[in-house]
Parts: sequence; structure tokens; C-alpha cells
Amino acid sequence: MKKFLIGAAALALMAGGVSAEEVKLQLKWVTQAQFAGYYVAKDKGFYKEEGLDVDIMPGGPDISPTQVMAGGGADVTVDWMPSALAAREKGLALVNIAQPFKHSGMMLTCLKETGIKGPEDFKGKTLGVWFGGNEYPFLSWMATLGIPTDGSAEGVKVLKQGFNVDPLLQKQAACISTMTYNEYWQVIDAGIAPEDLVTFKYEDEGVATLEDGLYVMEDKLSDPAFKEKMVKFVRASMKGWKYAEAHPDEAAGIVLENDESGAQTEKHQKRMMGEIAKLTMGSNGALDPADYERTVKILLAGGSDPVISKAPEGAYTLDITDAALK
Repeated sequence: MKKFLIGAAALALMAGGVSAEEVKLQLKWVTQAQFAGYYVAKDKGFYKEEGLDVDIMPGGPDISPTQVMAGGGADVTVDWMPSALAAREKGLALVNIAQPFKHSGMMLTCLKETGIKGPEDFKGKTLGVWFGGNEYPFLSWMATLGIPTDGSAEGVKVLKQGFNVDPLLQKQAACISTMTYNEYWQVIDAGIAPEDLVTFKYEDEGVATLEDGLYVMEDKLSDPAFKEKMVKFVRASMKGWKYAEAHPDEAAGIVLENDESGAQTEKHQKRMMGEIAKLTMGSNGALDPADYERTVKILLAGGSDPVISKAPEGAYTLDITDAALK
């Protein structure tokens, strides 16, 4: 990975010449190792070296990153590309400026006792699906398979799943949405053995869409000062991510120190960080246009009700990472 440089603003800051530039980062979810790179960058002083004062704002079930951005409550947000592109088509001009996650961690986890062996066995079953923007990859996958989501005998019944694994444990659903780094392990910790489960990774099924990327409002990119601030932010953030990859246990500890809710455990966060490192591995922060095109193609393949109706224009820029990785 190219060398990260300390900007001129940071040198001036250390000399007492300027005050730190503020950046508000809205996370997609609560404080956890999914966002370790940002907490590491702050803890290790990588943001400070760039002359930045970064406020990391956790998300949650009642917080919509896109709504926060629409209201001007954050400078940059972490979001999945399907959600961001859907919002863009509806008029919220989000632009991807960096893509720390190279791989997808999304999957369906099913009880083997339901008889499900392959996607063709989904028909007639109840499947737990997250909403709030997270449903788009699932709906595109079902459309690709030609399986209706109307609850018919030849389709599937969609259960609006909360952010827990209860529908599987209580056998309300044959399969539920899980992430490789989080909910899957909650199922295991609840006492269900891996051999009693069947998992379908979106990446293995060829329907993986890009997950945690960094997004800003398009109009802000017309401001050279804002663009330079985002260059510094992305550079420091990626330094944090690569440090987290190389020191997963330390990164998990930093996350725990920032968890004001006290809900996270050391065991779970260390395990999560190990899985997250697999998803960020191979990314230097720059969006791969081929990954973008694959995501758009999958989202367009939605039958009569696609996630997006046409290929987006101006939905990403490489300007920030090109400058950050010099």
C-alpha cells in the first residue's frame, strides 16, 4: 500500500499555527469492530496528524445514515452501496469517495432441519430479511433467482427481521439474514451447532454488492476545501484500517474502549475484528470500478421492481483516493 503522508495542515497544527478541522462521521450501526478502522485512526492519532478533529457518531436501529446526511448532520457517512444508490435515485445525491470494504459479509443462515440445501429450496419458506436499506441485496437476489417475495407457494414469505437472531432460534423463519462477523456467531453462541446450519454467502452466490463505503453529499465536492479535508480523512482512515488488520486484538480493544453502551464483549469483538479483516483485506480505500459495475448490474436485475431503475451517473469519484494515496 502506498505510503500515507502527514499533510501540511498537520505540521502547522503541531506547530500551533491552526486549529483542527472538524469532521463528523456517521456510522451505519452501533459501535463495534465493523468500524474499527475509524476508532483506531482516532485512538492512534492518525486523524490528529492530518489536522483533523473527527467526531465518530454511532448509528442504531432508530438512526438512518441517509437521513442524517440529508439533514446536514454529518460530513461523511458509512453506508452500503445498494442503500446509497437507492437514495441517490430518489433525490439524495450521495457520492462514494472511498471503499474500505472489498468483500461482502452478508449471508442467509438456515436451519438444516428445514430441508434447505440450495437456493431452489427457498420456495414456500419464510426468510428473515433486514430492512432500512439492507433489504436491497436480498430482493435483487430473489429477482435473479426468479423467486417471488409475495408469500406464494412458488415464492417466499419475507419476515421483517429485527437486528437479532430470534426468528431462527424460535423457528419463525427457515433462514435469517446474518453477517459473517456478527449475527452468525450469535446463532452459534445461542447453542446451535455449525453442522446444524446451512449458510449461503452472497459473495459465493454471485450476488454480492458493495458494503461499507464512505459517502458524502455531491454538492459539497464542489468546495476545494471540503475535498482536501476528505483527502486527509480518507488517508488517515485507511491508515487506521490497515493497522486494525495487522493488530486485530488491539483494534478490538480500542473499539471496546469507545463502546459507551457497554453492550459489547471482548470475545465477540475480537472474533468480529478477525472476520472484518477478511473483508477489508485487498482494499487500499479506492473503489474498484469493476466492483461498482457488478453492484449496479445486480441492483438493476430486479425484475418488475428493481432496486434502481437505471444506471446511476456521478455516483462515485476517485478524486479523493487518488489524492490520498499519492
